[in-house]
Amino acid sequence: MSRIDETMAFVPVRIAVLTVSDTRTAADDRSGDTLVERIAGAGHVLAARGIVADDRALIAAQLREWIADAAVDVILTTGGTGLTGRDVTVEAHRDVYEKEIEAFGTVFTIVSMQKIGTSAVQSRACGGVAGGTYLFALPGSPGACRDAWDEILRWQLDIRHRPCNFVEIMPRLDEHLRRK
Repeated sequence: MSRIDETMAFVPVRIAVLTVSDTRTAADDRSGDTLVERIAGAGHVLAARGIVADDRALIAAQLREWIADAAVDVILTTGGTGLTGRDVTVEAHRDVYEKEIEAFGTVFTIVSMQKIGTSAVQSRACGGVAGGTYLFALPGSPGACRDAWDEILRWQLDIRHRPCNFVEIMPRLDEHLRRK
């Protein structure tokens, strides 16, 4: 069973939030706002925030920019994970991944099934790693962002979470680049 080891010190993680939408603006980005609130509430740092259109190349370019930024440890995108023609966030993520975290999508689906039943099959939430940075593509609804954060990310982005977490292995994510 998961637990927090209270004997360990919390380590804040620097997280960028990217909303993928042709229609959202900073004034009405409820999903982005949901993630920003949860990031701050957990004690993490908002490293950057942006909105980009549903365009595969534009999404991938923003991901690459933040991956190259040493001030960003994690990138959360919201939107564009569905099945319509404009939903290309997953493809953009996979364009930049070095490794995919296949179980993230599976666990997200399990969490979603408890909330929305079989409608969970319509989400293509995914996660991966590139350039020592974690990337997670979340659906564009505030509820889905809450579920992903509250049930998965808040725990995995807390170094005190046991038996294991994403933060404790961060220093080793790019070790293959340091090997000769």
